[in-house]
Amino acid sequence: MTHNARFLKDIRAVLLDFDGTLWRGRAPTPGAADFLDLLQQHDIAYRVATNSAVKPASVYSQALQSAGLPVDEDHMITVSVATAAYLRTRLPEGARVYVVGQEGLHQALTEAGFVILPDASQPVDAVVVGGDLTLTYEKLKHATLLIHQGALFIGTNPDVVYPIAEGLAPECGANLAFLTATTGVQPEVVGKPQPHLFQMSLQRLGVPPAQAVMIGDRLETDIHGAQQAGLRAILVSTGVDNADSVVRKGIAPDLVVTDLGELTRLWQAVK
Repeated sequence: MTHNARFLKDIRAVLLDFDGTLWRGRAPTPGAADFLDLLQQHDIAYRVATNSAVKPASVYSQALQSAGLPVDEDHMITVSVATAAYLRTRLPEGARVYVVGQEGLHQALTEAGFVILPDASQPVDAVVVGGDLTLTYEKLKHATLLIHQGALFIGTNPDVVYPIAEGLAPECGANLAFLTATTGVQPEVVGKPQPHLFQMSLQRLGVPPAQAVMIGDRLETDIHGAQQAGLRAILVSTGVDNADSVVRKGIAPDLVVTDLGELTRLWQAVK
């Protein structure tokens, strides 16, 4: 399933999702290397804008480079960094937070000047929740107690699952659902489909939304979020959603492709 690809000739910048779009499990998706070559050949700027908060940008960059994809750290924008920037608009430097998450989120919040507390023994200003491969009952218990005490409830992203080699695994949205059930409080979510990550990416790229396209594998986050932010949107079928999902969910991208290899061929045809 595709739509008219002529709009590609007017695109000056690309936002790429990470999990399910550029990378799946432990390897690049089909055609990823050729697509990045295409962008370089035609001097099209890009950023990898990911809802993943588990690792720092440097770790994602190293994984991509080890697999032969020339994506340096400056090309990565993680939701952890966007979350820290958003929290700075809500709380002063030095505010105390409790984190359900891993290295990527801890690093971003620390670099933004927040003080991370290890448990619920003292009040905090915010509970910040991301994806967490080391999730325990104790972490969820501390978060529940602190939200009940009045801490801001911040979620990095709403994704309930993310694609891995074996299939779909739990992500941040599942953690948020647990905490909403235990506290009755809805989180303030920063990542896609909210505008923060799109706006940060476009600012770094230096282009207006109308000249940029988002490429992702999720209709509710990548595609709907991009369209709300004024970008074109392309769905790749290497992650969560596909052409059948478009009909079922009623979210229509500008283009639907099997993978980045097919997108490369379509883009070359209109250049």
